[in-house]
Amino acid sequence: MFKLAWPIVVIQLLQVAYNVTDTFWLGQLSADAVGAMSLAFPLIFLLISVAGGFTTAGSILVAQYTGAESERSAGAVAGQTLSFVTLLALGLSALGYLLTRDLLSLLPSQAETTARVVPLAADYMEVFFLGLPFLFGFFVFSALMRGYGDTKTPMRVMLFSVALNVVLDPVLIFGWGPFEAYGIVGAALATIISRGAASALGLYVLFFTTAGPNVSAADLLPDLDTVWEIVRIGTPSALEQSTSALAMITLTAMVVTFAPPVVAAYGLGNRLVSLVFLPAMGLGRATNTMVGQNLGAGKESRAESAVWLAAKTAAGVMVVVAVVAAAFPDPIVGVFIGPDTPGADETVRLGSEYLRIRALEFAFIGITQVLLGAYRGAGNTKTALAFSLVALWIGRVPTVYYLAFVANWGATGVWVGMALGNVVGAIAAGLWFTRGTWKKRVIEDESDPTPTPGAAPEE
Repeated sequence: MFKLAWPIVVIQLLQVAYNVTDTFWLGQLSADAVGAMSLAFPLIFLLISVAGGFTTAGSILVAQYTGAESERSAGAVAGQTLSFVTLLALGLSALGYLLTRDLLSLLPSQAETTARVVPLAADYMEVFFLGLPFLFGFFVFSALMRGYGDTKTPMRVMLFSVALNVVLDPVLIFGWGPFEAYGIVGAALATIISRGAASALGLYVLFFTTAGPNVSAADLLPDLDTVWEIVRIGTPSALEQSTSALAMITLTAMVVTFAPPVVAAYGLGNRLVSLVFLPAMGLGRATNTMVGQNLGAGKESRAESAVWLAAKTAAGVMVVVAVVAAAFPDPIVGVFIGPDTPGADETVRLGSEYLRIRALEFAFIGITQVLLGAYRGAGNTKTALAFSLVALWIGRVPTVYYLAFVANWGATGVWVGMALGNVVGAIAAGLWFTRGTWKKRVIEDESDPTPTPGAAPEE
């Protein structure tokens, strides 16, 4: 599990490095630019999540076929996932570009925010959506390699991509050297170029090296049975990610009714929480692979042992992270806001309060991510969807609304409500996990035309 998890943690750390780098340089540009990122990210994530669920399905199937020592099926699933998600990405790219300004207009906001922040968010999103297909190549590559059990190769590719983004961000935002200053659009261009390079390297690894599942050009041709399996397993994951994005949009719609410093603090705080989220996410995805491969090999007890080990480790690590975040919020937040930036002091104060309150839920984040990873690895994507809905749409969204607007806690109500979601989700998912009904695989034994006992409907 450690061998699987640490490269995943590094990958996720590098993933957040994209956002943190953008936030850092845009924070030197203006607090409004940081606020624009706060508005843009949930809307971008909404469309990305639609295709992201199907990369999860590919990872699950590759893991279980690999555990069952069915290399040919693993390669076929990988090829079908790649072609299917690529087509989705092209459609979503066009849809996102055309709907950007309409989506932003749906968000209620103060006149000041509408005039200063929304136009910047629109400029960023339009460029980002045009480059969306360049992002998905790496997403698919990373998921397929993770299911196969190789997490180091995607880590190396991601490291190159992030290094490229770090170089390009200030150059394109501020116009260093011979390059024009593009402002917030420069951040989008830097992300697209660096992600595109990662996608190209990932495709090279899949098709021209011996690393990962054995994929050939013939595997890209549509196979309706395999596509249906990807859709069947991936749709709940796509819904899970989409409803998460909708929850983020709903929360953002509430937050933008506050003054710009609150919007900026919310966006900055979320970026920082996503950074400390990494150990839990890494262990959750390692659990996904461990459960998938062990169930594929018929080792149910070993799969369960992996989940318990991961949950304990995740909770312990996140407690340590929580102590650091609660003890030193001001210097952590202050790094990302330039001292001469308008509204800097208020943004740092609010962001520090947000980080300190969210630290109370960190251990529960770890447990939730591991348990959801276990359900996904078993192919029980409907179960993972259900508990994500519990965490977001019972534990978080209504709580934020009540505390911020009914109880009149204001911005503090937003911070407290955000912290309750994973507490509720972890308790609910943990109680269900003890039933043991999740230990069923979804693949069939190719040597036997009859379904395996594990190929039963999801619990």
